[in-house]
Amino acid sequence: MLSTTCFRRAVILAGIVFVPTVALSQAKPRVHIVATGGTIASTNYYSAQVGKIGVEQLLKAVPQLDSIATISAQQFANVASSAMTPALWLQLSRAISDTLKAHSDVAGVVVTHGTDTMEETAYFLDLTVGDSRPVVVTGAMRPADGIGIDGPANLYNSVRVAGAVSARDRGTMILLNDEILAARDATKSNAVRPNAFSAPYRGDLGLAEPERIVFHRPASRRAVFDVSAVSELPRVDIGYSYAGADGAAIDAFVAAGAKGIVVAGSGRGGITGGERQAIDRAMSKGVIVVLGTRTGSGTVPVGEGARANGTATTIGTGDLNPQKARVLLMLALTRSTDRREVAKIFQANQ
Repeated sequence: MLSTTCFRRAVILAGIVFVPTVALSQAKPRVHIVATGGTIASTNYYSAQVGKIGVEQLLKAVPQLDSIATISAQQFANVASSAMTPALWLQLSRAISDTLKAHSDVAGVVVTHGTDTMEETAYFLDLTVGDSRPVVVTGAMRPADGIGIDGPANLYNSVRVAGAVSARDRGTMILLNDEILAARDATKSNAVRPNAFSAPYRGDLGLAEPERIVFHRPASRRAVFDVSAVSELPRVDIGYSYAGADGAAIDAFVAAGAKGIVVAGSGRGGITGGERQAIDRAMSKGVIVVLGTRTGSGTVPVGEGARANGTATTIGTGDLNPQKARVLLMLALTRSTDRREVAKIFQANQ
């Protein structure tokens, strides 16, 4: 456990940086920060040359952190979120789980991340980190050398939430623009604004007010997936339905080795005749197909029945968007390749 006396210098141990802090007048929570890159750790965002800054520089930009928590930090990666992969998700989940197991004094974890695929990483962590202590994923919409930057405030508030007792048993959350969103519900709904994230179907989980952390609903957790023995996640692709689509993309995904496919249908899961035929071909080869909506909100019934002719139907996403449904399907396929069992997993995660 970190000492409560003043650190004169940063100490680096086993890849974790213990950041200097002031002497404590009272106990402060210990929060561990895992940096992965993204706009919060970039400069020159609007030019062809994007610079990168490390976790130590991120923390120096927010000296106020010392007043609210004892901070430890590690540089897990330094990449744009478009470079995040399922393999990195597995490594990140294990790194966080290992840190929580090894350090009972850690109140919570903050992950800094690019915003483009933040919701997918956060949802994966929500489904795989089983500890009751919170994981808060944050980032920035403006680069570290920009005007009116949002990264320092987001990091500061994320540490506040990660250290809050009231954040326990809430799984992984996303925090930007003072808003706390459940990882399961959050989605990036604006490409450029600081208030880029929303939860269109269920609303936000709470707020990081200046005086206190406020949650709007009781804490609750679903069962998580044990990925400790998973070496590789199965391939799952996303197809996008549109007028005149002939199903060629679905056939291509199957040919590329997809074990599962999520189709973003129009309306409440509408697809073309060509796509229906391609889906039938895919399912006849054992590929699990999940049907969702491209609209951005609303539900597609999960179901697990059969059409009148006895042919197996697709599984609905419920209120998960296609990218979240892909994450859940990848993990579901590590448990079972039976369509009805996968449907039960989707039903349990509504």
